Amino acid sequence: MKKIVTVVGARPQFIKAAAVSRELRKYSDINEIIVHTGQHYDASMSEVFFDQMSIPQPQYNLGVGGGGHGKMTGRQLEKIEEILVEEMPDYVLVYGDTNSTLAGALAAAKLHIPVAHVEAGLRSYNRRMPEEVNRVLTDHISSLLFVPTAHAAENLRKEGIIGNNVIKVGDVMLDVTLFYKERAIKPIWFDGLNIDEFSYILCTIHRAENTDDISRLNGIFDGLRDGGLPVVLPIHPRTQNVIKEWKLAVPNNVHIVPPAGYFEMLWLQAHCNKVATDSGGVQKEAYFHGKYCITLRDETEWVELVENGLNELVGADAARIAKAIASNPQRTFVPGLYGNGNAAHHIVEALK
Repeated sequence: MKKIVTVVGARPQFIKAAAVSRELRKYSDINEIIVHTGQHYDASMSEVFFDQMSIPQPQYNLGVGGGGHGKMTGRQLEKIEEILVEEMPDYVLVYGDTNSTLAGALAAAKLHIPVAHVEAGLRSYNRRMPEEVNRVLTDHISSLLFVPTAHAAENLRKEGIIGNNVIKVGDVMLDVTLFYKERAIKPIWFDGLNIDEFSYILCTIHRAENTDDISRLNGIFDGLRDGGLPVVLPIHPRTQNVIKEWKLAVPNNVHIVPPAGYFEMLWLQAHCNKVATDSGGVQKEAYFHGKYCITLRDETEWVELVENGLNELVGADAARIAKAIASNPQRTFVPGLYGNGNAAHHIVEALK
């Protein structure tokens, strides 16, 4: 019996784990133990994903959320280490680039337990982003590196990480989109907005570089206002707290709505005009749904979307945001940038 401890803690990780955990459950000789760090502890950012996506309930829930990066990562590291000493798995499986990712990888590496990193090799080359630090460190202590694209594999090669332990599998988020797309749900509040389908910008804002810099957040809101289209903004708790604390004026055309579950996001992505986001995952989901993406950052890890004219980097510049919203770019959606929807199968085959 092979034992795998999966460490998750944030919304994007729950979504990715839905695909891989479903594949792992096909094998009677694999025992997956899920550890939820509690990094996203709000029910709308955590429990709803386990319920909707039929992810097995975590055997361990650490309840470590909030606080600074060092405090959060340190507390997670301490508690994960205790679990690993007790369980002694064959692999620790981590996803993406959060504090939970790094804590899980560090705890395993210190105990000489092999680390498997899903979504390895991504780089923004901006070390001011905590996510960039987390992903670089995790890659350099991982035994199996599952890369979604050739770009990601090349990034690792530049850092001296080469060999058969770097495996191009595609993107597990495509697996999830294809599996669940027929379950998309129109949010109960949508009709009350009095806006037409395919006429609105779907927007998400959550990264610290935007929420912790009031001038950037104001620039984004100004650009959303001047773009001239209705904006649907499922609010992240961090962004909501900043708006309230600083009493920021939200433009009239920006409809702040509750955080959306995964099935609601599927529907919103399928029925929007364009996407504006600072999320890495939502950039890809826009591509999966054939929607042009306006990225509210100065760089992106998903460079193939920019290279193919499917994604525009606008930062927090109001004029560039407004222009991108109002534009009607001619683009051809190049298929297959992130595999063909069987990344989870390749991951589990390698773990076996």
